[in-house]
Amino acid sequence: MLHSPSSKGMNASFKDRFATRIAVITGGADGIGFEIAKRLGSEGASLAIFDSDPKKSARAITALRATGLSADSYLVDVSDEAMVNEGFASVMEKHSRIDAVVHAAGIVGPNALKTDEIDVADFDRVIQVNLRGSFLVARAAVRAMLPQDYGRILLFASIAGKEGNAGMAPYSTSKAGVIGLTKSIGKEYAETGVTINAIAPAVIRTAMVDSMADEQVTYMTDKIPMKRCGTLAEAASLSAWIVSPEASFSTGAVFDLSGGRATY
Repeated sequence: MLHSPSSKGMNASFKDRFATRIAVITGGADGIGFEIAKRLGSEGASLAIFDSDPKKSARAITALRATGLSADSYLVDVSDEAMVNEGFASVMEKHSRIDAVVHAAGIVGPNALKTDEIDVADFDRVIQVNLRGSFLVARAAVRAMLPQDYGRILLFASIAGKEGNAGMAPYSTSKAGVIGLTKSIGKEYAETGVTINAIAPAVIRTAMVDSMADEQVTYMTDKIPMKRCGTLAEAASLSAWIVSPEASFSTGAVFDLSGGRATY
């Protein structure tokens, strides 16, 4: 019988773990990013939501504030250098520090297509958002955190970046790049108080996954030994630990969230 996680205890909060901390969450208006924002906010963080969709951002901020959380939104396309830099500058201007950055923004791009069927413009767009965006966000985060000698940066890679998903060459390539980026930056700043790590999920059921071709989702889920998708709560729980002060001896690491699919 397949086991699905109980919600009991899944969202048990470490009260005030992020009190006085400022957290930036990209792609924070929905999906994994929004779930992580809720988790960090419930533990005391003041939230800065970066998203490129103003309507989604407005809904997210309303929902977060309705539960008593401190949250502001910033219109940011993570593939745009100026917008990323301006977003971070605005947060620094308001709070004078940034303690945690979770980069959850990303796109799937072409799926259920073989490489000979993919337009180069579509390939480039995935690389711009997923890989260039990760670089821009990580660079801006490091620049903000180094003067305070403390910070936690979390990028989202994917099991596709480790193993490659047939039918998703652009996405798999971009996420492999995120893994390399994480390992490189982690080594560069290992002697500071700034860490950078990544999570490599298998399928987490989000609106982004729901937009994919059914055969592509089936192909990916069938590869998971647990034979189920991961949950948003599971992603938020692992993320919260990685960007907490407790995660002080992990940097340049890629944490699996794959239901047993990862082989290395």
